[in-house]
Amino acid sequence: MTAPWSVHLSPRMADDLLRHLFPGDRDEHAAVLGVSVVRTGRGVRLLGRRLHLARDGVDYVPATRGYRMLTPTFVRDRILDCERNQLGYLAVHCHRGTDRVAFSTDDMNSHERGYPALLDILDGAPVGALVFARNAVAGDIWLPGGQRIMLDHARLLGSSIRQLRAAPPEAVLGDHTFDRQSRMFGDRGQAALASQKVSVIGVGGAGSLVVEYLARLGVGHLVLIDPDRIDVTNLPRVVGARTRDTRPWLTHTRWPTRLRALGERLATPKVMIARRVARQANPAIRVDVLHDDVTNDAAAEYLLDCDYLFLTADSAQARLVVNAIVHQYLIPGVQIGAKIQLDDRGDVTDVFSVIRPLHPGESCLWCNQLISPARLQDEALTPEQRRRQRYVANAAVHAPSVITLNAVAAAHAVDDYLLATVGLIESDAERRWTRYHPAAEQASDRAIPEQPRRDDACQECGHAGRLGTGRGRRLPTRATARSRRAFTRRV
Repeated sequence: MTAPWSVHLSPRMADDLLRHLFPGDRDEHAAVLGVSVVRTGRGVRLLGRRLHLARDGVDYVPATRGYRMLTPTFVRDRILDCERNQLGYLAVHCHRGTDRVAFSTDDMNSHERGYPALLDILDGAPVGALVFARNAVAGDIWLPGGQRIMLDHARLLGSSIRQLRAAPPEAVLGDHTFDRQSRMFGDRGQAALASQKVSVIGVGGAGSLVVEYLARLGVGHLVLIDPDRIDVTNLPRVVGARTRDTRPWLTHTRWPTRLRALGERLATPKVMIARRVARQANPAIRVDVLHDDVTNDAAAEYLLDCDYLFLTADSAQARLVVNAIVHQYLIPGVQIGAKIQLDDRGDVTDVFSVIRPLHPGESCLWCNQLISPARLQDEALTPEQRRRQRYVANAAVHAPSVITLNAVAAAHAVDDYLLATVGLIESDAERRWTRYHPAAEQASDRAIPEQPRRDDACQECGHAGRLGTGRGRRLPTRATARSRRAFTRRV
């Protein structure tokens, strides 16, 4: 069986394309997509990298065979652009209709006449066509050697994540286990969750809650990444953690330092606790666990075919890597966390939780100065270098953390993911970040929306940067062999 092929478009590209194809005149319009090709274990993803809108009457004109056609000049310029940038070529047009669509006989005949020559120009990259209706898409993908692939689906990102096919999927038989929640979003919505592969990067206080929520919602496949082991100070806020996970018979303060260090090395990895929680919540779930750092190549590779990313680790390097993956591989996600700020005397000055949805091409952590170059440099130092530069005092002081603050962020972030995945939010809903201040005096000040900034010239989220490049650009990860601490368990 051939692995499924899909097209993935960033929110702005999807919006621009659909506005062009469906301006309200019920006529045909056309465009060309230049796409990056990413092959994974779950199929082949065609990532929208360039969008060229064809002007009616100039680039898209009446045809002698069929209704309309792209002009030879427009096709030539676009195919050469794809060849220069090592992209695949997809011609796009629209038909009338809503939930079903198919190529006409004239469409298929034009593919037969033109695509073999275009394949020769691209020398290995795919060539093909997409035809859209309002809520449907079909695709005919040509590969070298004469192989042709029918598109499985297109994934249009935004506040609502739309997954379009040539026709509505067949009705599914609901799982009685999820009867109460599927009454809200239907059996198809529940099936959509079961088909998802979602990663949680950092499974401590907030991440462990996210894992519990996703498992109970019926998400089918989780990837959990965290390099740390549990310790006694984690017990009040890590869901599923047990005292015996901390190896208390070895880590008690009355024991010598060497024995306590051994106990710390033998403590349960946080990913294994999260895996245990997920399986208790949903025995049918599949879980991959990596006791590793997401900034290592081997760990980051596991994220590249995910459908959604939850970033709950708070290091600047983790933010840098996950932010790059969001934009480079067109995988939506969210950065969440909670913070208690103290002054020099140790008095609490502010308490808040944050939820920052990350949409490819938008809401970039780098654009919004949430990745500190100074902190990146500090984190790159070895422990000995930190000691020499007197960072050790700061490194030994842990920030305050309370499970309820983590729960606020985790619940809102998972709600956003759920509503976007099952289609219970409008695709044009405003995309904002939110900061919750539970201690604010005025109720109106407790939930503060934030409009993320965007820089079109950004090398992370901009069209001239990483956006949609897939494997055409190196991630900011460490090029290391698989860490000795890294392992996977699939259930």
